[in-house]
Amino acid sequence: MATADWAARIFDDLADEYAELDRVLGGLEPDDWARESAATGWTISDVVLHLAQSDEFVRASIAGDDAAFDREGLSVDEAMNRLVAAERGAPPGEVLERWRRASRAALAELRDCPPGRRLTWAAVPLSPRTLATTRLAEHWAHALDITVPLGIDYPATDRLRHIAWLGHRTLPYAFALAGEQAGPVRCELVGPGGDVWHFGDPDAPSLIKGPAEEFCRVGAQRLAPERSTLTTDGPDAARALRVLRNYAA
Repeated sequence: MATADWAARIFDDLADEYAELDRVLGGLEPDDWARESAATGWTISDVVLHLAQSDEFVRASIAGDDAAFDREGLSVDEAMNRLVAAERGAPPGEVLERWRRASRAALAELRDCPPGRRLTWAAVPLSPRTLATTRLAEHWAHALDITVPLGIDYPATDRLRHIAWLGHRTLPYAFALAGEQAGPVRCELVGPGGDVWHFGDPDAPSLIKGPAEEFCRVGAQRLAPERSTLTTDGPDAARALRVLRNYAA
């Protein structure tokens, strides 16, 4: 599939990701919500609350409420922890319905945004499509935080292509956060269906190869690079894998 074709599917694919997570959450027992997630310090309920809050931030951005993004000097992680701590404790049903309302509204409003608009977000302003991509990446990563501790299967799909693109596209940002500089890096990643996804200049001297799902898990910090089967070649590929991230800081 050509880049323009799969990239244009981002809103539909985000809707599918929401639906997949909703399927999981709708099947949880009441006691499951109080169990520890794989996100350190957060229960399953906390994770879903965070997703609801962050989708509410999408709506705030679209509404032009930039004041909602004032972190008072805190890092993104610190600010998110504070928000969760301030609102945790609601019954599971209320948390789930809050997320459902926020996610549905955020998706509808993202679809309606003019493509050229820039929306305030954690690190830099983003286009509606790129912001939708970050939402897909965050929901997928937090779905793992929910399903892995509970022993629930969460299928890998071709929606990972958006997340892999995001990880590769933001490598300069990731290197800058780490205080490093690097040359271009290309990726040859195998999707869940066996297709090979190419990202970057085909003549780039550094190459990362392997399963797309592992690449995305490394970028979400849900898998250490050395525990993956990804391979690196060239002057900057190993460092790229080390700093890779699918999210803002």
